[in-house]
Amino acid sequence: MQSLTDAQTTPLPLTVDRRELQELVRSQLQVLLEQGNLPGAKALLVPVQPADIAEAIEELPEAMQAIAFRLLGKGEAIEVYENLDTSIQQALIEDFKRQDVLDIVDKMSPDDRARLFDELPAKFVRSLLAQLSPQEREATAQLLGYEAGTAGRIMTPEYVALKEGWTVLRALDYIRSRAFVSETIYYLFVTDAARRMTGILSLRHLVTGQPEQTIGDLMTREVISVRTDTDQEEVARLVQRYDFLAVPVVDTEERLVGIITVDDLIDVLEAETTEDIYTLGGVQSGGDSYFQSNLFDVARKRVVWLSILLVTNTVTTAVIRSQEDILQQVVALAAFIPLLIGSGGNVGAQSSTVVIRGLNTQEISSKQALSVIRREAIAGTVLGLMLGVVVTVWAYLLQGDLFVAMTVGISLVAISILASTAGGALPLLFDALKFDPALMSAPFITTIVDVLGVLLYLTLARHLLGLA
Repeated sequence: MQSLTDAQTTPLPLTVDRRELQELVRSQLQVLLEQGNLPGAKALLVPVQPADIAEAIEELPEAMQAIAFRLLGKGEAIEVYENLDTSIQQALIEDFKRQDVLDIVDKMSPDDRARLFDELPAKFVRSLLAQLSPQEREATAQLLGYEAGTAGRIMTPEYVALKEGWTVLRALDYIRSRAFVSETIYYLFVTDAARRMTGILSLRHLVTGQPEQTIGDLMTREVISVRTDTDQEEVARLVQRYDFLAVPVVDTEERLVGIITVDDLIDVLEAETTEDIYTLGGVQSGGDSYFQSNLFDVARKRVVWLSILLVTNTVTTAVIRSQEDILQQVVALAAFIPLLIGSGGNVGAQSSTVVIRGLNTQEISSKQALSVIRREAIAGTVLGLMLGVVVTVWAYLLQGDLFVAMTVGISLVAISILASTAGGALPLLFDALKFDPALMSAPFITTIVDVLGVLLYLTLARHLLGLA
C-alpha cells in the first residue's frame, strides 16, 4: 500500500492548464481511493481549490464520491458542496448520516441552500427545514417564498448594512464583526431605521475616509436596485451593464431584503444561455442537465420538435408531387433540390441566430423590426448573388445546360433573400407577440424555407424554361 509520504512525492504541477489539473487530481484521487490510502487522498486535496475538488468528485465513480467528500474538513466541505452539481448533492445526502447532512446544509449560504432545496423532493425539504437552526430556517423559507427565476429567489440576506450617522471607525469595527457571515463586504449598504435603503458605499471609499467622517458624508445616494419580483435575467443584464459586483434587492416597501452577487448571476447567465441554445436546437431542456438526464427523458425532450418537423416536411413532399410534370420534363432539376433547400436553410438559420441573440442581449428590439429585416434582406441578396454565381457555374459544368444552370442560380438568389428575410422577421414577430423568440429556431425556419424554396424553384423553372 502506498504511504502518505509516497503520495506526496509527486506534487501537483505549479503551471498547468485548469482542465489538465482537474484530470490530474481526479486520476490521482481515484488511484489513492482504490488503494484505500485515505491519508494520501486527503493530503492530495489540501492545495486544491474547492471548485476543482468539486469537479474531481463529480467525475469519480459513484461509489467513491461519498468517500472522497468525507475526507474534507467541515469548512472546506461546505464550499465544495456548494459547487457540486445538484444531482451529486442529492446522491451525497442519501449517503450521509442525518447529522452530517444538517451540519453541511445549515452552514450553506441561504441562496445556495434554496437552490438545493428546489431540486429535492418536497417531503425531504420539509424534514430538513424543520431541523435547521431558527435563523437559517427563516432565511431559507423567505427565499423559497419567492417565485422561481426572480431576484428574490436567488438573493442572499447576508449583507452588511450601515447607518448614516456612524463614523468610519465604528463602521469598520462593525464590518469586522460581520465579515465572515456576509456574502460580500466590498459593497456596503446604508439603511434607515425602517430598513429602507438610503445609499451605498464601497469598501474602498470607506477605508480611505477619515476615522471621524460619517457614513452619510461618504456614501452615494443614487442607488440602482431591483425588486424581489424582477426576472433574474434582467438582473444579470443590469449587473453586466453597470459592472456591479453586487446589486441590492428591495421589497414592495423599498426595504432592503438581500443582495445578489456577480458569482450567482454568472450561474444565471449560463443557465439562461443553455436554455436558449437548447431551444434554438428544438430541444426542451425543462431546466434539467441534459447530459445527466435519463436516456428516455432525453428522447422525450427531443421528440416534440422532431415530430413537428416530420409533419411539416411532408408539405415539401406534397409540393414536389404537385410539380411532378416539370420534373418529368427536365429531370436534371430534381438533382439540385437538396442543394437549394440546404443552402436556404443555412442562410435562414444564420439570420435567425443573430437576430435571436440580438434580442436576448437587448442589442435590438421589436421596435427596430423594419430596419433589422431590411438589413437581413440586403444581406440575403448579397449572399444569394455570390452563391448564385458559384452554383450557376457548377450546375453548368455538371449538366451542360445553360438554362437549367441559370434557373438554379436565380432560384438560389431568390431563396437566399426569402430565407434571410424570414430568419430575421419571424423571431421579431414572436418577440412582439410576447413569445420566446428562440422558439423560432433554426429547424423551424429551415422547414419553412424548404417548403417555400421548393415551390419558388419549381415555379421559376416553369417560367424560365417555358414549360407547360
